[in-house]
Amino acid sequence: MFGYTGKFLRVNLETGKISKEDTPEELIENFLGGDGFAIKVLYEELKAQIEPFSPENKIILATGPLTGTRWPASGRMHIAAKSPLTGFWGEGNAGGYFGPELKFAGYDFLLIEGKAKKPVYLRIDNDKVQILSAENLWGKNTLQVTKILLTKYPQAQVLLIGPAGENNVRYASVIAGNQLTGLHGAFGRSGLGAVWGAKNLKAIVVKGNNKVKIAQPAPFSKLVKEAQRKVLTNPQALQLHKYGTNLLLDYKQAVGELPTRHHTAGKFENADRLSTEYITRNWTVSSRTCFACPIACKKIYKTKPSSGAPAVSVEGPEYHGTVFFGPNLGIADFNFILYACNLCNKYGIDQVSLGSAIAFLIECYQNGLVSKNEVDELNLSWGNKEAILSLIEKTVKREGIGDLLAEGVKRASKKLGRGSEKYALHIKGQEIPAQDARVNPSAGLSQAVSARGADHLRSLVTTKHLKNTAEEIAQQVKINEDFYALRDALIVCYYTCGYPGIFKVKDFAQVLPLLTGREIFSSEKELMKIGERIVNLKRLFNLREGLTVKDDNLPKRFLKEALFTSEGKKRIAQLAPLLNYYYQFRGWDKKTGKIKPGTLKRLGLDR
Repeated sequence: MFGYTGKFLRVNLETGKISKEDTPEELIENFLGGDGFAIKVLYEELKAQIEPFSPENKIILATGPLTGTRWPASGRMHIAAKSPLTGFWGEGNAGGYFGPELKFAGYDFLLIEGKAKKPVYLRIDNDKVQILSAENLWGKNTLQVTKILLTKYPQAQVLLIGPAGENNVRYASVIAGNQLTGLHGAFGRSGLGAVWGAKNLKAIVVKGNNKVKIAQPAPFSKLVKEAQRKVLTNPQALQLHKYGTNLLLDYKQAVGELPTRHHTAGKFENADRLSTEYITRNWTVSSRTCFACPIACKKIYKTKPSSGAPAVSVEGPEYHGTVFFGPNLGIADFNFILYACNLCNKYGIDQVSLGSAIAFLIECYQNGLVSKNEVDELNLSWGNKEAILSLIEKTVKREGIGDLLAEGVKRASKKLGRGSEKYALHIKGQEIPAQDARVNPSAGLSQAVSARGADHLRSLVTTKHLKNTAEEIAQQVKINEDFYALRDALIVCYYTCGYPGIFKVKDFAQVLPLLTGREIFSSEKELMKIGERIVNLKRLFNLREGLTVKDDNLPKRFLKEALFTSEGKKRIAQLAPLLNYYYQFRGWDKKTGKIKPGTLKRLGLDR
């Protein structure tokens, strides 16, 4: 089979049964790969209303047709399960080398079910698959376990969880380990690491020796070389290579969209100490790249000696980590941000949700909703670095006030009450990322309707459409949402199909037939229909879990509290007209949020 291995691996941790099964043709032609495989398989295999921490939940790790080829920025992989944070669809997407290695081992995707009686890790070496004891690894952080496993299995790739996942912190992440810096990336959102922890799954180690078969190697290679040239000559890609994703800090500050003190402001008074040039000049030492990617946007930073501790080199943080442990908490010390974000990666916890949860608690404390005694005698003022580090530790270990924060802000505010819901900034239970609907309406709509809750990566999040009408913005969000679903099915990186938008649908309609030999993929219309089908099936998944139109909303802060823009104007988010047009373009019922029968039939989802 060209572009695919034609096989997937099913592993039951409870019974120990391991089986290799055929990848269904219908799955390939209607859902393509990656994100598409994930939603189709889990929609069919998961029962409605299951508890996310129960053995009934399943985890899927999926590759796409371009995974393992030399197409630029095709080193990403998709992980999905029912989210313990939202109770709805949960997914994460990260780069590195694990996805290609899984494909080289002979599998299009990996499906994990059941719960092991004791901690285990999964070892995949081509056809040899083993469930092995991880009791000696349980309790160790991700850096420690990465070193142990890659010493034992050199040249392999590893995914793993840290103590946060073991302790079922609802926004625990899955971390990709590597030989050089220890950690390479995170499947950060949706609490997927907590699902691993609930299954007693500590890690997966994979090694493969196969190659991806290509239907027409010569013309495929020619197209790949042209694609690489496009990337290497793109001005925005060159900026990403030089600065990494932290280049967004300057831009967001300029337009007044840099989340400051829990989205109470859009400009940070000490932004000059977190400017792109200042960070690059003082901390950047080198770059790293993912499989087949010429951009190399990963930055290696060297921390400065502090309190007698030695300087260490760490990968990241990305823009979101810098924001959520920087301006979001009133901090302009990049050395501290490096330390805090590296701590999050070692513990395996999402930087966005944790930074947001800490900011939520600070606001509650500042407004007299919680006492000093209730927050373990911590002085919760903005910028208190010692208190923030203490809250990281407490949350990961579920100790004291950290046990409340580990639940995520939606549950935490419900348990706390006292009007704290006002400060719980989330959508569908997932904390708001580093965009602001008051400045960027397209980002607000994208986050409100996203299947996994507040999400900045599944549709349009730029400010260039500010002068467009509500109808135009809604239509563009819908189109981009379909295209990004296609992107995540292929799978290729956002930094070639979003920012910057180097590749379009026509590029994939050209390359996929050469790779797979399937002419159906030569149709741009059919490829966009696959993306639309994926978006709608996620909607069906969430509707089955109890989603209503009320869940497609924004926190009141964005709808009621005005923010000063870069032009000095006050803005609040205007979501209602955007939603009305969005439902119209989607073919969803405006009153119920349900998918209309005609839409389901057109997409082949009525069966």
